[in-house]
Amino acid sequence: MDSNKRQRTLYSREDIATRVKELGEIISKEYKDKNLLVISLLRGSFIFASDLVRELSIPVEVDFMTTASYGHNEISSGNVEILHDIRTGVEGKDILIVDDIIDSGYTLNKVKEMLSLKNPNSVKICVMLDKPSRRKVDINPDFVGFTIPDVFIVGYGLNYGDHYRNIPYIFTFD
Repeated sequence: MDSNKRQRTLYSREDIATRVKELGEIISKEYKDKNLLVISLLRGSFIFASDLVRELSIPVEVDFMTTASYGHNEISSGNVEILHDIRTGVEGKDILIVDDIIDSGYTLNKVKEMLSLKNPNSVKICVMLDKPSRRKVDINPDFVGFTIPDVFIVGYGLNYGDHYRNIPYIFTFD
């Protein structure tokens, strides 16, 4: 990917804020009177997860898990590593895994399977971006910000190499 190419914005800062607010309202209704634990998958989802939990109108616990499957590549290796596990007990809780994007599904499938073994009440998935055309395993998110075509995207927490996570909108290179 040549970062000297022209950027094309897919979702503006305003588009993202509007959709995150809508997701917060939907999730708040879904988890009303439940014991919600949001697990943010680092590093990519930290911005989305932060914005999302601030839009929740219900009590929520937050924890973090660090996974790796991409390295500096544009395509998942399929080999998912759990670099840092959560510290919170999940038994009897309703877990919402939050990630920036689901494409192949390898990472979220492994994380969901692993957390399901720890006896939670439920495990659901929320992603900012869904790229269903790239799915390699049978898993679908329960809450989606935007569904996107098969393009490489960066910004709003999504990186290219070690850069672009801080860009407040989502773009691709033309």
